[in-house]
Amino acid sequence: MKIAILLLLNFSIMAQMPFLQGHRGCRGLFPENSLPAFEHALGMGVQVLEMDVCLSADGQVVVSHEPYMNSLYASHPSGEPVLKSEESALNLFRMTYAEIRTYDVGKRGNRLFPEQRAVAAVKPLLRDVLAMGEAFRKKTGKPIYYNIEIKSDPAEYGKSQPAAVADFSKAVHAVIAEAVDWKFVVLQSFDFDVLRYWNKVWPKVSLSALVDNESPSHVVTELGFTPAIYSSSYKQLDASRIAYCHSNGMQVIPWTVNARVDIQKMIDLGVDGLITDYPDRSPKLP
Repeated sequence: MKIAILLLLNFSIMAQMPFLQGHRGCRGLFPENSLPAFEHALGMGVQVLEMDVCLSADGQVVVSHEPYMNSLYASHPSGEPVLKSEESALNLFRMTYAEIRTYDVGKRGNRLFPEQRAVAAVKPLLRDVLAMGEAFRKKTGKPIYYNIEIKSDPAEYGKSQPAAVADFSKAVHAVIAEAVDWKFVVLQSFDFDVLRYWNKVWPKVSLSALVDNESPSHVVTELGFTPAIYSSSYKQLDASRIAYCHSNGMQVIPWTVNARVDIQKMIDLGVDGLITDYPDRSPKLP
């Protein structure tokens, strides 16, 4: 009976979420985690925006994959490229948002993504991304969903993020609660301490356990509860793992599936959604 209720709860929470998620907006096409990327993804028909969040020195929730300026694509206010040797000093948690937004993160492009358009961009605030998505929803009538990853690492507690996951979580929760109905939100993290905290304090929020190769049974045991979503590298998925998840009340949403052949393989395996840098390569757009 308990398992049946769990199945019903998790699947009802996620039942309306579209299949395709634009990874960091659409990193393969526009600068990652930027307003131009999220805007382009929405214009393509993507209805689930996947993103990462960090905190600034003044407590602002910043949309960024790393808690520092990445030398692959970031530029100083002077226009000079950020060097690899400078990354650790450009710690977002030690910079105010006013300082952060003076750095460009798009006009150099990204050599790892040759199709990415080089355009000027800054690391946006979470509230601004949510405002864009909600404005698009009101304009078009389409439901827009948000898969928000708290970029947390126990090795970085008190260094590039707050010492307590509670402080990080409360800051993120406050921004989301002010902007969006929770039925359109998934909170994800690789840090299981973050997920445990959210499950305890805000148990109605849909949670996604991000993993590389951990089996779904191991995830449930380690977490101490069953998350709504099991989100592993697509390379680690097979039919047995997907079957286990579905029989135990979890949806399966792999990351980051970019090749068309791999996208089709995941669809054929029966995943519930997928995260991709290239939404234009998926047959699952509206």
